[in-house]
Amino acid sequence: MKKLLVLAAAVSMMGLATASQAFGNPENGKAKSQVCAACHGADGNGVEGQPTYPKLAHQVPGYITAQLKAFKSGARQDPIMLGMVAALSEEDMYDLDAYFSSQKPAGIGIKPEDEELARLGEKLYRGGDTRYGISACMSCHGPTGEGVPIQFPNLSGQHSAYIEKQLRAFKDGTRNNEIMNPIAFLLSQEQIKGLSLYVQGLRSDHP
Repeated sequence: MKKLLVLAAAVSMMGLATASQAFGNPENGKAKSQVCAACHGADGNGVEGQPTYPKLAHQVPGYITAQLKAFKSGARQDPIMLGMVAALSEEDMYDLDAYFSSQKPAGIGIKPEDEELARLGEKLYRGGDTRYGISACMSCHGPTGEGVPIQFPNLSGQHSAYIEKQLRAFKDGTRNNEIMNPIAFLLSQEQIKGLSLYVQGLRSDHP
């Protein structure tokens, strides 16, 4: 019970922190997003043939800003993004966040041959794995993957290749997050693949 209360308080504080942030201008963000389009798509729904680059459309407000700041400070490492954020001001980050988070998401779905593995992912996403103390993913990311501002991102409809890449990075420690590292460390490669496929088929705009 104590852990649940602490989690509830943390989520509440994150919501307050998000509300208190300066709001970006989506129109300005659209103009500034042209340089992002090559990897993330003009509307943030990705580019065909580049599934390891994340979709940004309909992301929870504040999350993109937080990640851009992390790339700029070096807290999150990526050689491509390091160069992209170098010249961005804080206002630029807020504007880009406002634009991409306001965009309508485009679903991807799951191929028939991947449905069985995706069902394994669904069990983990919704129920966790009590054998290893792995909590349900939806406890932080929501039943439909919509996330919780600002810390827990929207995963719904995200490219499975990108999710798999990030879970592997959390697992081997090349990406650091105090919540995700211990969870991913316990996941098998099959579980990582199943979770990645399952969230690709989620739609946060269709509960």
